[in-house]
Amino acid sequence: MVAEALSSPDATIEQRLEAAARAHGFVAFGIAHADAAPQTAARLNQWLAEGRHGEMIWMESRAGQRGSPRGLWPEVKSVIALGMSYAPDTDPLALAEHPGRGRISVYAQGADYHDVVKKALKHVARWLVGEASDAQVKVFVDTAPVMEKPLAAAAGLGWQGKHTNMVSRDHGSWLFLGAIYTTLDLAPSAPGRDRCGSCTACQDACPTQAFPAPYRLDARRCISYLTIEHAGPIPAEFRRAMGNRIYGCDDCLAVCPWNKFADRAARHRAFLPRAELAAPSLGDLLALDDAAFRQVFAGSPIKRIGRNRMVRNAAIAAGNSGDVRFAPMLERLKSDESAVVAEAAAWALAELAS
Repeated sequence: MVAEALSSPDATIEQRLEAAARAHGFVAFGIAHADAAPQTAARLNQWLAEGRHGEMIWMESRAGQRGSPRGLWPEVKSVIALGMSYAPDTDPLALAEHPGRGRISVYAQGADYHDVVKKALKHVARWLVGEASDAQVKVFVDTAPVMEKPLAAAAGLGWQGKHTNMVSRDHGSWLFLGAIYTTLDLAPSAPGRDRCGSCTACQDACPTQAFPAPYRLDARRCISYLTIEHAGPIPAEFRRAMGNRIYGCDDCLAVCPWNKFADRAARHRAFLPRAELAAPSLGDLLALDDAAFRQVFAGSPIKRIGRNRMVRNAAIAAGNSGDVRFAPMLERLKSDESAVVAEAAAWALAELAS
Protein backbone atom coordinates (compact mmCIF):
# COMPACT_ATOMS: atom_id res chain seq x y z
CA MET A 1 0.00 0.00 0.00
CA VAL A 2 2.92 2.34 0.65
CA ALA A 3 4.25 1.88 -2.88
CA GLU A 4 0.78 2.37 -4.35
CA ALA A 5 0.25 5.62 -2.46
CA LEU A 6 3.65 6.94 -3.49
CA SER A 7 3.02 6.24 -7.17
CA SER A 8 -0.71 6.91 -7.45
CA PRO A 9 -1.47 9.98 -9.60
CA ASP A 10 -4.72 10.47 -7.68
CA ALA A 11 -3.16 10.58 -4.22
CA THR A 12 -2.88 13.93 -2.49
CA ILE A 13 0.50 15.23 -1.39
CA GLU A 14 -0.56 14.51 2.21
CA GLN A 15 -1.31 10.88 1.36
CA ARG A 16 1.96 10.47 -0.49
CA LEU A 17 3.80 12.18 2.34
CA GLU A 18 2.34 9.72 4.83
CA ALA A 19 3.37 6.82 2.60
CA ALA A 20 6.91 8.21 2.41
CA ALA A 21 7.01 8.51 6.19
CA ARG A 22 5.87 4.93 6.66
CA ALA A 23 8.44 3.74 4.13
CA HIS A 24 11.11 5.20 6.40
CA GLY A 25 9.97 3.49 9.57
CA PHE A 26 7.38 5.86 11.05
CA VAL A 27 4.20 4.16 12.24
CA ALA A 28 2.31 7.27 13.30
CA PHE A 29 1.70 10.30 11.10
CA GLY A 30 -0.28 13.51 11.26
CA ILE A 31 -0.29 17.14 10.22
CA ALA A 32 -1.19 20.22 12.23
CA HIS A 33 -1.25 23.90 11.44
CA ALA A 34 1.60 25.77 13.09
CA ASP A 35 -0.86 27.49 15.45
CA ALA A 36 -2.83 24.35 16.30
CA ALA A 37 -1.76 24.16 19.97
CA PRO A 38 -2.20 27.75 21.21
CA GLN A 39 -2.38 26.79 24.89
CA THR A 40 1.14 25.35 24.87
CA ALA A 41 3.02 28.56 25.67
CA ALA A 42 0.86 29.45 28.68
CA ARG A 43 1.12 25.94 30.13
CA LEU A 44 4.88 25.90 29.60
CA ASN A 45 5.31 29.29 31.25
CA GLN A 46 3.25 28.23 34.26
CA TRP A 47 5.30 25.05 34.64
CA LEU A 48 8.52 27.03 34.47
CA ALA A 49 7.25 29.68 36.91
CA GLU A 50 6.50 26.93 39.42
CA GLY A 51 10.08 25.68 39.06
CA ARG A 52 8.96 22.19 38.12
CA HIS A 53 11.66 21.91 35.42
CA GLY A 54 14.40 21.64 38.07
CA GLU A 55 17.88 22.04 36.60
CA MET A 56 16.73 21.88 32.98
CA ILE A 57 17.72 25.48 32.35
CA TRP A 58 17.44 25.07 28.58
CA MET A 59 13.68 24.74 29.00
CA GLU A 60 13.62 28.22 30.49
CA SER A 61 16.26 29.93 28.36
CA ARG A 62 14.45 29.23 25.08
CA ALA A 63 10.88 29.26 26.33
CA GLY A 64 9.83 31.86 23.77
CA GLN A 65 10.91 29.62 20.91
CA ARG A 66 9.58 26.49 22.58
CA GLY A 67 6.09 27.78 23.24
CA SER A 68 5.08 28.06 19.58
CA PRO A 69 6.44 26.77 16.25
CA ARG A 70 6.41 30.32 14.90
CA GLY A 71 8.42 31.45 17.90
CA LEU A 72 11.23 29.28 16.56
CA TRP A 73 10.61 29.80 12.83
CA PRO A 74 8.18 32.58 11.84
CA GLU A 75 7.70 31.25 8.30
CA VAL A 76 6.41 27.80 9.30
CA LYS A 77 2.85 27.01 8.24
CA SER A 78 2.50 23.28 8.90
CA VAL A 79 3.95 20.78 11.36
CA ILE A 80 4.30 17.16 10.28
CA ALA A 81 4.27 15.04 13.44
CA LEU A 82 5.76 11.56 13.23
CA GLY A 83 6.09 8.64 15.62
CA MET A 84 8.41 5.64 15.61
CA SER A 85 7.56 2.64 17.81
CA TYR A 86 9.82 1.12 20.45
CA ALA A 87 7.17 -1.16 22.01
CA PRO A 88 8.84 -3.72 24.32
CA ASP A 89 8.33 -7.48 24.08
CA THR A 90 8.51 -7.99 27.83
CA ASP A 91 7.09 -6.30 30.92
CA PRO A 92 9.31 -3.29 31.72
CA LEU A 93 8.50 -3.73 35.41
CA ALA A 94 9.69 -7.34 35.67
CA LEU A 95 13.21 -6.46 36.81
CA ALA A 96 11.82 -5.00 40.02
CA GLU A 97 12.02 -8.58 41.31
CA HIS A 98 15.77 -8.76 40.56
CA PRO A 99 17.46 -6.15 42.76
CA GLY A 100 20.96 -7.16 41.71
CA ARG A 101 20.20 -5.98 38.19
CA GLY A 102 19.81 -2.41 37.02
CA ARG A 103 16.62 -1.23 35.38
CA ILE A 104 17.18 0.85 32.26
CA SER A 105 14.20 2.54 30.64
CA VAL A 106 12.98 0.66 27.57
CA TYR A 107 13.67 3.56 25.22
CA ALA A 108 17.39 3.50 26.04
CA GLN A 109 18.06 -0.22 25.65
CA GLY A 110 18.60 -0.06 21.88
CA ALA A 111 20.18 2.38 19.46
CA ASP A 112 20.22 6.11 20.16
CA TYR A 113 16.81 7.34 19.03
CA HIS A 114 18.23 10.80 18.26
CA ASP A 115 20.28 9.31 15.44
CA VAL A 116 17.68 6.86 14.14
CA VAL A 117 14.72 9.23 14.14
CA LYS A 118 16.64 12.21 12.79
CA LYS A 119 18.03 10.20 9.88
CA ALA A 120 14.51 9.06 8.95
CA LEU A 121 13.14 12.61 9.31
CA LYS A 122 15.76 13.89 6.89
CA HIS A 123 14.78 11.25 4.33
CA VAL A 124 11.12 12.26 4.56
CA ALA A 125 11.99 15.97 4.39
CA ARG A 126 14.09 15.40 1.27
CA TRP A 127 11.19 13.55 -0.33
CA LEU A 128 8.88 16.46 0.43
CA VAL A 129 11.26 19.02 -1.08
CA GLY A 130 11.57 16.79 -4.13
CA GLU A 131 7.80 16.85 -4.56
CA ALA A 132 7.38 20.56 -3.83
CA SER A 133 10.51 22.41 -4.82
CA ASP A 134 9.32 25.65 -3.20
CA ALA A 135 8.99 23.98 0.19
CA GLN A 136 11.32 24.90 3.01
CA VAL A 137 11.72 22.37 5.82
CA LYS A 138 13.36 21.94 9.22
CA VAL A 139 13.57 18.64 11.12
CA PHE A 140 13.56 18.24 14.89
CA VAL A 141 13.92 15.40 17.36
CA ASP A 142 14.03 16.05 21.09
CA THR A 143 17.01 18.38 21.43
CA ALA A 144 15.49 21.46 19.74
CA PRO A 145 13.08 23.91 21.48
CA VAL A 146 10.01 22.10 20.15
CA MET A 147 7.01 20.90 22.16
CA GLU A 148 6.58 17.64 20.29
CA LYS A 149 3.84 16.18 22.48
CA PRO A 150 1.15 18.87 22.20
CA LEU A 151 1.94 19.21 18.50
CA ALA A 152 1.62 15.46 18.00
CA ALA A 153 -1.72 15.52 19.82
CA ALA A 154 -2.91 18.39 17.61
CA ALA A 155 -1.85 16.34 14.57
CA GLY A 156 -3.87 13.32 15.70
CA LEU A 157 -1.12 10.90 16.77
CA GLY A 158 -2.87 10.45 20.11
CA TRP A 159 -3.26 12.51 23.25
CA GLN A 160 -1.17 13.60 26.20
CA GLY A 161 -2.15 11.30 29.04
CA LYS A 162 -2.33 12.09 32.71
CA HIS A 163 1.37 11.20 32.91
CA THR A 164 1.96 14.04 30.37
CA ASN A 165 3.37 11.63 27.77
CA MET A 166 1.80 10.71 24.45
CA VAL A 167 -0.66 7.85 24.33
CA SER A 168 -1.66 6.25 21.04
CA ARG A 169 -4.60 3.94 20.46
CA ASP A 170 -2.38 1.79 18.23
CA HIS A 171 1.01 2.06 19.93
CA GLY A 172 0.28 2.76 23.57
CA SER A 173 2.90 4.83 25.34
CA TRP A 174 5.81 3.62 23.23
CA LEU A 175 6.46 6.25 20.56
CA PHE A 176 9.50 8.33 19.77
CA LEU A 177 8.33 11.65 18.37
CA GLY A 178 9.84 13.77 15.64
CA ALA A 179 8.63 16.82 13.76
CA ILE A 180 9.12 18.40 10.36
CA TYR A 181 8.31 22.09 10.11
CA THR A 182 7.49 23.32 6.61
CA THR A 183 6.43 26.46 4.81
CA LEU A 184 3.88 24.41 2.85
CA ASP A 185 0.24 24.88 3.81
CA LEU A 186 -0.78 21.23 4.18
CA ALA A 187 -4.23 19.88 5.02
CA PRO A 188 -4.34 19.15 8.78
CA SER A 189 -5.31 15.82 10.32
CA ALA A 190 -8.09 15.47 12.88
CA PRO A 191 -6.66 16.19 16.34
CA GLY A 192 -6.35 13.46 18.96
CA ARG A 193 -9.03 13.02 21.63
CA ASP A 194 -8.25 12.42 25.28
CA ARG A 195 -9.26 8.86 26.17
CA CYS A 196 -7.86 8.59 29.70
CA GLY A 197 -11.32 8.82 31.24
CA SER A 198 -11.36 8.15 34.97
CA CYS A 199 -8.21 5.98 34.88
CA THR A 200 -5.47 6.97 37.32
CA ALA A 201 -3.12 4.00 36.82
CA CYS A 202 -0.14 6.14 35.85
CA GLN A 203 -0.64 8.51 38.76
CA ASP A 204 -0.97 5.65 41.25
CA ALA A 205 2.12 3.85 39.92
CA CYS A 206 4.59 6.69 40.36
CA PRO A 207 7.05 5.68 43.11
CA THR A 208 7.92 9.29 44.01
CA GLN A 209 4.52 10.99 43.58
CA ALA A 210 5.86 13.16 40.78
CA PHE A 211 2.37 14.16 39.61
CA PRO A 212 0.89 16.96 41.73
CA ALA A 213 -2.28 16.63 39.64
CA PRO A 214 -3.37 14.75 36.51
CA TYR A 215 -1.63 16.08 33.38
CA ARG A 216 0.98 17.88 35.52
CA LEU A 217 4.51 16.66 36.20
CA ASP A 218 7.00 17.90 38.75
CA ALA A 219 10.27 16.86 37.13
CA ARG A 220 12.15 17.42 40.38
CA ARG A 221 10.43 14.34 41.83
CA CYS A 222 10.62 12.19 38.68
CA ILE A 223 13.09 9.30 38.66
CA SER A 224 13.76 9.83 34.96
CA TYR A 225 14.83 13.40 35.69
CA LEU A 226 16.79 12.44 38.80
CA THR A 227 18.78 9.65 37.16
CA ILE A 228 19.42 11.44 33.84
CA GLU A 229 19.22 15.23 34.09
CA HIS A 230 20.13 15.85 37.73
CA ALA A 231 23.90 16.20 38.12
CA GLY A 232 24.32 16.39 41.89
CA PRO A 233 23.50 14.00 44.72
CA ILE A 234 20.06 12.40 44.48
CA PRO A 235 17.86 13.92 47.23
CA ALA A 236 17.69 11.47 50.13
CA GLU A 237 13.89 11.38 50.13
CA PHE A 238 13.84 9.68 46.70
CA ARG A 239 16.68 7.19 47.03
CA ARG A 240 14.81 4.21 48.42
CA ALA A 241 11.95 4.80 45.99
CA MET A 242 14.43 4.48 43.11
CA GLY A 243 14.85 0.79 43.86
CA ASN A 244 17.07 -0.61 41.10
CA ARG A 245 16.20 2.03 38.49
CA ILE A 246 19.52 3.32 37.17
CA TYR A 247 18.45 5.17 34.02
CA GLY A 248 14.95 6.48 33.63
CA CYS A 249 11.70 5.00 34.85
CA ASP A 250 8.94 3.26 32.89
CA ASP A 251 6.38 2.78 35.64
CA CYS A 252 3.82 5.38 34.58
CA LEU A 253 4.14 4.31 30.95
CA ALA A 254 4.10 0.56 31.55
CA VAL A 255 0.85 0.50 33.54
CA CYS A 256 -1.18 2.40 30.94
CA PRO A 257 -4.11 0.17 29.86
CA TRP A 258 -3.78 1.36 26.26
CA ASN A 259 -0.51 -0.56 25.96
CA LYS A 260 -2.50 -3.77 25.48
CA PHE A 261 -3.25 -2.53 21.97
CA ALA A 262 0.38 -1.69 21.15
CA ASP A 263 1.60 -3.51 18.06
CA ARG A 264 4.98 -4.99 19.01
CA ALA A 265 5.55 -5.96 15.39
CA ALA A 266 5.56 -2.25 14.50
CA ARG A 267 8.68 -1.60 16.60
CA HIS A 268 11.65 -0.29 14.65
CA ARG A 269 14.38 -2.91 14.65
CA ALA A 270 16.99 -0.35 15.73
CA PHE A 271 15.32 -0.30 19.14
CA LEU A 272 15.63 -4.00 19.87
CA PRO A 273 17.29 -4.19 23.31
CA ARG A 274 21.01 -4.82 23.45
CA ALA A 275 21.75 -7.80 25.69
CA GLU A 276 24.14 -5.84 27.90
CA LEU A 277 21.52 -3.11 28.49
CA ALA A 278 18.42 -5.24 29.05
CA ALA A 279 19.36 -6.33 32.59
CA PRO A 280 22.88 -5.16 33.48
CA SER A 281 24.58 -6.42 36.62
CA LEU A 282 25.01 -3.72 39.25
CA GLY A 283 28.44 -5.14 40.00
CA ASP A 284 29.54 -4.54 36.40
CA LEU A 285 28.24 -0.98 36.52
CA LEU A 286 29.95 -0.19 39.82
CA ALA A 287 33.25 -1.23 38.28
CA LEU A 288 33.02 1.18 35.32
CA ASP A 289 35.72 3.75 34.71
CA ASP A 290 35.38 6.46 32.05
CA ALA A 291 36.84 4.38 29.24
CA ALA A 292 34.73 1.34 30.03
CA PHE A 293 31.61 3.49 30.31
CA ARG A 294 32.18 4.95 26.85
CA GLN A 295 32.75 1.50 25.42
CA VAL A 296 29.66 -0.11 26.97
CA PHE A 297 27.30 2.73 26.09
CA ALA A 298 28.61 3.67 22.66
CA GLY A 299 25.70 4.25 20.30
CA SER A 300 23.26 4.52 23.21
CA PRO A 301 21.43 7.62 24.48
CA ILE A 302 22.82 6.71 27.91
CA LYS A 303 26.28 7.94 26.94
CA ARG A 304 25.20 11.55 27.42
CA ILE A 305 24.96 11.26 31.23
CA GLY A 306 28.59 10.22 31.63
CA ARG A 307 30.22 7.69 33.92
CA ASN A 308 29.74 9.52 37.21
CA ARG A 309 25.95 9.76 37.07
CA MET A 310 25.64 6.14 36.00
CA VAL A 311 27.87 4.88 38.82
CA ARG A 312 26.05 7.19 41.27
CA ASN A 313 22.75 5.62 40.21
CA ALA A 314 24.16 2.09 40.39
CA ALA A 315 25.50 2.74 43.89
CA ILE A 316 22.07 3.81 45.10
CA ALA A 317 20.55 0.72 43.50
CA ALA A 318 23.17 -1.43 45.25
CA GLY A 319 22.25 0.19 48.56
CA ASN A 320 18.63 -0.68 47.91
CA SER A 321 19.41 -4.27 46.92
CA GLY A 322 20.09 -5.59 50.43
CA ASP A 323 22.96 -7.60 48.93
CA VAL A 324 26.10 -7.21 51.06
CA ARG A 325 28.23 -8.68 48.26
CA PHE A 326 28.28 -5.17 46.79
CA ALA A 327 29.91 -3.79 49.94
CA PRO A 328 33.58 -4.19 48.84
CA MET A 329 32.93 -2.38 45.57
CA LEU A 330 31.08 0.40 47.36
CA GLU A 331 33.89 0.69 49.88
CA ARG A 332 36.33 1.37 47.03
CA LEU A 333 33.95 3.93 45.51
CA LYS A 334 33.91 5.89 48.78
CA SER A 335 37.29 7.20 47.62
CA ASP A 336 36.18 7.91 44.07
CA GLU A 337 37.43 11.12 42.42
CA SER A 338 33.79 12.13 41.89
CA ALA A 339 32.32 13.52 45.09
CA VAL A 340 28.83 12.58 43.88
CA VAL A 341 29.86 8.94 43.39
CA ALA A 342 31.69 8.82 46.72
CA GLU A 343 28.70 10.23 48.59
CA ALA A 344 26.29 7.76 46.95
CA ALA A 345 28.61 4.86 47.81
CA ALA A 346 28.79 5.92 51.47
CA TRP A 347 24.99 6.14 51.61
CA ALA A 348 24.65 2.70 50.02
CA LEU A 349 27.07 1.13 52.52
CA ALA A 350 25.06 2.59 55.37
CA GLU A 351 21.89 1.16 53.88
CA LEU A 352 23.43 -2.29 53.54
CA ALA A 353 24.76 -2.12 57.09
CA SER A 354 21.32 -1.31 58.43
